[in-house]
Amino acid sequence: MDGEDIVRRNNVHLEGRGARTVMLAHGFGCDQTMWRYLTPRLSAHFRLVLFDYVGSGGSQMSAFDPQRYGTLEGYAKDILDICRALELQDVILVGHSVSSIIGLLAAQSNPAFFSRLVLICPSPCFLNIPPDYSGGFEREDLQELLDLMEKNYLGWASFMAPLVMGPEAPPDLVDELNRSFCATDVRAARAFARATFLSDYRHILGDTRHPALILQSETDTLAQPNVGRYMHEHMPGSTFSLIQAEGHCLHMTHAAEVAEAIIGFCHERGG
Repeated sequence: MDGEDIVRRNNVHLEGRGARTVMLAHGFGCDQTMWRYLTPRLSAHFRLVLFDYVGSGGSQMSAFDPQRYGTLEGYAKDILDICRALELQDVILVGHSVSSIIGLLAAQSNPAFFSRLVLICPSPCFLNIPPDYSGGFEREDLQELLDLMEKNYLGWASFMAPLVMGPEAPPDLVDELNRSFCATDVRAARAFARATFLSDYRHILGDTRHPALILQSETDTLAQPNVGRYMHEHMPGSTFSLIQAEGHCLHMTHAAEVAEAIIGFCHERGG
């Protein structure tokens, strides 16, 4: 697959004219349009790369391979394919939620493409694994959510959207996330959900080679602050920042604060 094919496959778009490149990697059930609250603030400082994972947004669903996209490594390959297609280097990768881990996988697979990582509401594992890790959910609870997704996808989407956005989120943002869930191809969504919620990538945290900023909501149903702190403690060279906010989508509900944090982190000495 050549560069033009990859650009079409992942619906890649470029914005901004900055000397440095920021790649924005969306979370599960979302697409690149979810970054629009952030892009006006970042485009004055950076060249932005936006894309959709295969199965999401405007990507080419014909490219979906259940074996490739049955693990997060398959989504990391999408990121690396885009980097090669656009001949990128020293990329600042901003990943939301599961894309934080996907970004870590990509950066560890090919460190030369990247310079810094920004992880928004990340979690290396959503499962509770006693005695030393609390990801927030028992396996039985997550399995029930996945079973609901199989039986009633629209019902699952309407249940998850307010849970993910948080109780303080404006209704229009909850509706937008619900619509985004519903617009995602069901077959791809099921594969992505299982790869996201039943995996455990804690073992890769210690292999982090790039400076990383972890941005965490004060209250987040999917990834509580203890998860972000766990990542910080296990990731060399990482910085942890707790934002006084509720919900899992800081880049939508608190775009100004997130943009300020990204810009400051990327302009640090040696960054």
